[in-house]
Amino acid sequence: MLFLAALPVSALAVTGGVAAGGTPTAPPKAPAVKRHTAPITSHSTSLAYNGPVYEKTATGQVVPFVSVQASGEQRVVTGGSAAVVPAAGKPELLVPGHVARIVDGLAAAPMSAPLAVQQIVWAGNQIIGLPYIFGGGHASFVASGYDCSGTVSFALHGASLLATPMDSSEFMGWDSRGVGTWVTVFANGGHAYMTVAGLRLDTSAADDPTNQQGPRWRPLRPANSGYTIRHPTAL
Repeated sequence: MLFLAALPVSALAVTGGVAAGGTPTAPPKAPAVKRHTAPITSHSTSLAYNGPVYEKTATGQVVPFVSVQASGEQRVVTGGSAAVVPAAGKPELLVPGHVARIVDGLAAAPMSAPLAVQQIVWAGNQIIGLPYIFGGGHASFVASGYDCSGTVSFALHGASLLATPMDSSEFMGWDSRGVGTWVTVFANGGHAYMTVAGLRLDTSAADDPTNQQGPRWRPLRPANSGYTIRHPTAL
């Protein structure tokens, strides 16, 4: 007959189960992951950036961006192989990190942002420099000029987040409440603008020392009081 030696009770205790004394022990918790949230306010009006800039080509490659200067000369913004700036349209610019940057008047989307955020930035670039036209961008997304909500509508449409243009009052009830992780829309009965990855897309020159009107990428405002705050779900 086989006899088994008696083992002390403590030797039978297992991690994460019931301890020898009968008290359950919880398994260790995973460390909390801090969620990135893009800033929506700033007391600085500087948009200066001297870091590396890249371009996403039509084939999906990410290559160093080449800036075409007014003189017609090309300047490589960052090292490596040169990217060809397309004759039609505007380049899809990228920069390292979590914050969008201004490069030659256009916004460069952060590489770490979701594709939808990058698409919003690149869509917004397509109308930068066009004039402010009241009602512009509402009869159709394609227009010769845009008003405030037409500008926001166009940028969101670029990421397939909006099927038809909306006015500022409609944006007050659009999608999700509160500040977004990457994208936030500010709207009231008379005006609308948005922040995307740390830049403001707005037709108003408020808190912008350039004082230029029409769709522009601008510094964040010191405060956004007086507006209903919305954001696209998951962004």
